[in-house]
Amino acid sequence: MTRDIESVERIGVVGAGTMGSGIAQVTAAAGYDVVLRDIKTKFVEDGLVAIADRLDRDVEAERRSESETAMIQDRITGTTALDDLTTCDLIVEAAVEDMDIKQDIFSDLDEMTNNDTVLATNTSTLSITSIASITEYPDRVIGIHFMNPVPVMDGVELVAGERTADDVLSFAQSFINILGKEAWVSDDKPGFVTNRILMPWINEGIRAYDEDVATKEDIDKGMTLGTNAPMGPLTLADHIGLDICLHATETLYNEFGDRYKPAYLLKRKVEAGDLGKKTGRGFYDYD
Repeated sequence: MTRDIESVERIGVVGAGTMGSGIAQVTAAAGYDVVLRDIKTKFVEDGLVAIADRLDRDVEAERRSESETAMIQDRITGTTALDDLTTCDLIVEAAVEDMDIKQDIFSDLDEMTNNDTVLATNTSTLSITSIASITEYPDRVIGIHFMNPVPVMDGVELVAGERTADDVLSFAQSFINILGKEAWVSDDKPGFVTNRILMPWINEGIRAYDEDVATKEDIDKGMTLGTNAPMGPLTLADHIGLDICLHATETLYNEFGDRYKPAYLLKRKVEAGDLGKKTGRGFYDYD
């Protein structure tokens, strides 16, 4: 079976948080009708407000016109009913990074959609093959890992599971190109390309700070000025979310052993609830 990207009109997004709302926004901006679904009305409303806020900032910065942002918002419909996604040609799951939750979602999606509907997960660390194993048609399941913040970042990681069909990978590559982004392809191994390399970098930066190699400011300055990275490891960890960094590092640690062992200070920060920018405090303080 060949999936035709030209016939796609409607995209479903499961999860209206930071990643899901961002995916919905860039997809609607590319001209698609989008159904944004979450389990509670408040979550859906919060996602729509986040989209509106980002688009308002685009207008203020003269990146978009008011009429363009209005059209983007008009293309997005919020819902709490998973059944509202049955007519979608592509569904991107962006729920929490939990295998059981993702498998439950894919089991439901597998039952309620035609087998030519492409089912994608935005997971950053979990096995695409394992997520797809719960479905009757694992060949249509693929990883489409957007980077955060989705409207800003140009790159997208595509991950083919053991049973992902070649035409589904080609379909996903075409979809990403239509969104105005560029993709790279990873095999279905823990952490894929980005997190397998990025998380040890962040983790070692945290260790260096905990071991008094330098101040946090100088560690970040050394990595930005010394390597031309846009952010140092501690600043980047705060932006990603320390809980997300810990979860990703623990996943890699379980698969690969001691070289990915989470830094003690990272675990302590998460236990204290200092998760970074989203909580107002991580390695730095935020308003």
